[in-house]
Amino acid sequence: MESPPQYPIPTVGALVEREGKVLLVRTAKWRGLWGVPGGKVAYGEALEAALRREIREEVNLDLLEVRFALVQEALFSPEFYRPTHMLLLNYFARGEGEVRPNEEILEWAWVEPEAGLAYPLNSFTRLLLERYLEGA
Repeated sequence: MESPPQYPIPTVGALVEREGKVLLVRTAKWRGLWGVPGGKVAYGEALEAALRREIREEVNLDLLEVRFALVQEALFSPEFYRPTHMLLLNYFARGEGEVRPNEEILEWAWVEPEAGLAYPLNSFTRLLLERYLEGA
């Protein structure tokens, strides 16, 4: 196993909404917990461009009405599959297209936002979903 970088890794992810429902995904990287699609920002890549690329790669959706939600810090979270220091730049967005998940996505579901809280979410997605429900 490669040793983790010795600096925080910037990542982007979005709670994608469509027709009153939000998209949740389950991945092995988060030890089977549910979360939102997203990933690492490449060197020289703008944050919103990284977000659009990651969502397209992971679930094949195009994003509309992207808006910044919050920043979270995952500092060696036991929920993640290896010790990593990540900066999670979270967004809300509207999605269009048909979900076609890549190999990272074990399961996915469009759910009523309130019902999403009943899923075994990673703690970072839980906070993001709570902010969404507060109307942030």
